[in-house]
Amino acid sequence: MSQTKNNPGNGDKTKRGAPDHKHLEQQLTDYLSKKYSAKARQASPEFCPLPDLDGGDEGGVWSRINFDMRPEELVAYLDQYIVRQDEAKAVLATKICTHFNRAKYLSKRASSDPADGVGLIKNNVLLIGPTGVGKTYMVKLIAAKLGVPFVKGDATKFSETGYVGGDVEDLVRDLVREAGEDLELAQYGIVYVDEIDKIASSHNLIGPDVSRTGVQRALLKPMEETEVDLKVAHDPISQIQAIEDYRKTGKREKRAVNTRHVLFVMSGAFGDLPEVIKRRLNKKEMGFGAKVTDPALDQEYMREITPQDLVEYGFETEFVGRLPVSVILEELTADDLYEILRNPNNPVIISKKRDFAAYGIDLRFEDPALKILAGRAAEMKTGARALVTVVEKALLPFERKLPSTDIAHLLVTPELVADPKTELERVLALGEDQAGDERFEDAGRSERMELLKMIAKREALYAERLEAALTPARMDLIADEYYRSGMSLGAAFDAVIERLDQVREFEVAFFDRYGIKIKFSEAAEVAILAGAAAEGRGVQPYCVRPSQVLEPGLRLARDRTGQSEFLLPEDAVFDTDRYLHGLFQAHYSATLESRTS
Repeated sequence: MSQTKNNPGNGDKTKRGAPDHKHLEQQLTDYLSKKYSAKARQASPEFCPLPDLDGGDEGGVWSRINFDMRPEELVAYLDQYIVRQDEAKAVLATKICTHFNRAKYLSKRASSDPADGVGLIKNNVLLIGPTGVGKTYMVKLIAAKLGVPFVKGDATKFSETGYVGGDVEDLVRDLVREAGEDLELAQYGIVYVDEIDKIASSHNLIGPDVSRTGVQRALLKPMEETEVDLKVAHDPISQIQAIEDYRKTGKREKRAVNTRHVLFVMSGAFGDLPEVIKRRLNKKEMGFGAKVTDPALDQEYMREITPQDLVEYGFETEFVGRLPVSVILEELTADDLYEILRNPNNPVIISKKRDFAAYGIDLRFEDPALKILAGRAAEMKTGARALVTVVEKALLPFERKLPSTDIAHLLVTPELVADPKTELERVLALGEDQAGDERFEDAGRSERMELLKMIAKREALYAERLEAALTPARMDLIADEYYRSGMSLGAAFDAVIERLDQVREFEVAFFDRYGIKIKFSEAAEVAILAGAAAEGRGVQPYCVRPSQVLEPGLRLARDRTGQSEFLLPEDAVFDTDRYLHGLFQAHYSATLESRTS
């Protein structure tokens, strides 16, 4: 029998299960010492730690958050989507960038001081502005750009913990779901609470105000730092998940989210707040001489806001203290709404184009029609939200009728906006004959010019990823991708840059495989991307055909001429035989000339 079986100690260990780490380490050290030398031993992880598979500081949660973004970069990004609101974009971008960069900085510091971090002031933000000016849209864009989970809730739907109604901590729990159950990522999310002005306390209310002051108090801890337990009685899913975890592990583990780095953004219209500020400034006019309220003047008063004004408005002092950053957003004019409609990134026109594209109909807008739509939206006094209403009102009859016809083009003109019913009858009578209308083509050219201008403005955002300048040819590729795929402009940018990177990868792979260094010219790059997109293929599969002809030709050219690097023009992709013929002809001509001279 073996020594192990004769040794009762080893037998006991075998019965109990696998030996522990120290026992294994000792056995391995003894074996190495006998086989090699007394100096050989098994290295312990404490003395020789394994490499961090997450990449150290570059791994973990920070590899999934764009934490290196600077305020000016984020402002430039928001400028592509948000009209006006320059001050709001600057303040919000600055404080949010600082929040996440500081969170990263703190996560890398090791401090033994138990008081370190106590009393940390978070950059929670209060957005004040009328409806439809882009408050929610702006924060959503930032969250998407940074790659952090985002949840939104209305303050009026919550109540103080212990009363009937939603619990404000549910918003933090929702972050976990938005983060795909990634607890670490959820702890760096953004919670957006709208209609916060509706929970200002009512001064003439008797009794507990659980839907107002109570909600403010319930928000205090999450806005600062607290542990939010994910398992709650009113959430059956969390209860089931806890039971399943216990069944698998036999342990009752507490799953909680720490809100130390969760950023809270509050927003509201605060319609009566200018009156509070006027009283403080002693500028409240009374009696028969009082003037009608001027919205523009109220906007100026809002810029004088202080924390005490918010307390006077009905907020708890502790609640206001947890919102150190206040941002005032401006009301949008008809000109602003027109600029929104002209922006290739605006979701109103993009959504409508996609609605019609789903039926195979190409939808275009004339510039004068956009101005009329913007003017009508401005009259509704609901900001950018009104744009959806006026556009739907003008196009709904066409959206109902045209899918049942062969018409594949529709131009939104001032006549259509003014009288949709009459214009629908005209479009149906003309049928597909209107497709060749010069106005339709002019609208397309005008729209493309605006798109190219926007592409040029975004170059700085992609400077690090672009190995070469954003030339007109490359801009055309992005514009073509935007129209062809129906993507957003940012997605079209990403798709084209990714394909350009694939061209570079193909060049490297060609050298690794054949030992021949090739470089596609800009014209060749554009031809490859355009050809691959037209055929609905990836860059790598598309390049297989020309490479099969290029490889033997370039190998022969290298052997005959001694040339090992080749700059490939467009002909090398689309007319490879002609390119190779010209390459050899140029070589022989040069050889003959050198001999005769």
